[in-house]
Amino acid sequence: MEQFVASLNEVLWSKWVIYIILGVGLIFSILTRFLQVRLLKDMVKLMFQGKSSEAGVSSFQALSIALSGRVGTGNIAGVATAIAFGGPGAVFWMWTIAFIGASSAFIESTLAQIYKVKQDGQYRGGPAYYIEKGMGSKWFAVLFAFAALIAMSILMPGIQSNSIALGMKNAFGIDPMITGIVIVGLLGFIIFGGVKRIANVAQVIVPFMALGYILVSVIVVFMNIGELPGVIALIIKSAFALDSAFGGLIGMAISWGVKRGIYSNEAGQGTGPHPAAAAEVSHPAKQGLVQAFSVYIDTLFVCSATAFMILFTGMYNTQAPDGTFIVQNLQGIEPGPGYTQAAIETVIPGFGAGFVAIALFFFAFTTIMAYYYIAETNIAYLARSNNSKWAMLLLKVVLLGATFYGSVKTAALAWALGDVGLGIMVWLNVIAIVILAKPAIKALKDYEQQKKQGLDPVFNPKALGIKNADFWETEYKKDQGRAS
Repeated sequence: MEQFVASLNEVLWSKWVIYIILGVGLIFSILTRFLQVRLLKDMVKLMFQGKSSEAGVSSFQALSIALSGRVGTGNIAGVATAIAFGGPGAVFWMWTIAFIGASSAFIESTLAQIYKVKQDGQYRGGPAYYIEKGMGSKWFAVLFAFAALIAMSILMPGIQSNSIALGMKNAFGIDPMITGIVIVGLLGFIIFGGVKRIANVAQVIVPFMALGYILVSVIVVFMNIGELPGVIALIIKSAFALDSAFGGLIGMAISWGVKRGIYSNEAGQGTGPHPAAAAEVSHPAKQGLVQAFSVYIDTLFVCSATAFMILFTGMYNTQAPDGTFIVQNLQGIEPGPGYTQAAIETVIPGFGAGFVAIALFFFAFTTIMAYYYIAETNIAYLARSNNSKWAMLLLKVVLLGATFYGSVKTAALAWALGDVGLGIMVWLNVIAIVILAKPAIKALKDYEQQKKQGLDPVFNPKALGIKNADFWETEYKKDQGRAS
């Protein structure tokens, strides 16, 4: 089983796939004239605008659900893994994929808004919807929906619950089975409460957990501030094979940095568009910009916090492809949360293990919550013409089972299975957003033109020549009717 999964990952995450993802992000950055820099002010302002409705959630709630998915195990365990196998240079490539990935996040989330629908009293949208309505390809849309459903409900939750269980065992000696039962109980209470409960929980927990984690990292960095020039130089030199120790790892640095960066910030993966579509906004580009900023929050803030804690304290190992160690500062600690726990312990003895375990719990738990929402959206897509009540119930049971199973299985297999799920979704979604980028670019230009005229942008797809944006056509007619 493990050998088969490893072979599959070699195909899904070959070096050419890495280059394609980087290339697509760069092309989108050019086409949008680097909106990730130009419209940074708009991104921040739009986060706090808009209100929820009976059918949708506010921009901030949609951002919080998206961040629930983005800010997870990848921000702690994933960064440690990238450093363990790609060296410090992997951090630079994580930053790179975040910067150019923000444009990919904008494109996919704007498309989700353009082609969203109002279904069973709720806004629904995401890759399956924009593939069918934008590309006119039902079979491709169904293929993505099935891939997302399998990844989100079966393959991915295990990574999150496994990291929680490992952290709790290391810090408090709690049996993984006990941890698994607690996770399943809390998760069941939330997901059986529906989308509104998920949004309400996310908007409270996500800002609190991210700010708390970053605060601790600032303390660790400040206590080791003399290491700053050396750490920055090490990251840059290792990223471009200019460091003698890590020079032979440039390929691994790029591969692990991009892979773990995408796993963490999910730009281009196709997960962020699902909550983006649920937002109540007057123009699709608004939520696209908010979702673009979520990539920065995830990688440039939270992932950097982990990387700096590990590198400033030197609490890491880096392994060469042949199995020998280039750096071995931690004896007998598997790549993952243990690196961050050891880093904090050097500055605040007796605090690191427990703090990281609790941070991991919140990070990973909210990510599983987001996975459920994404899986539910794809069930809704697949069962549009039928009563999806039983399908939704089955989904809850399967996801809770996968979450519990993940808490008691080995970390290596959990990550490998997660990489398979992520890889399949990335392949399908990247193809779709490359083909469908034009409507999102049109929406961005329309948004900017209306802003220059001093207007609060509203969306009229017909005027832009965008077809099958049925929801927005209806909304624009309603707005015109009210105005007259």
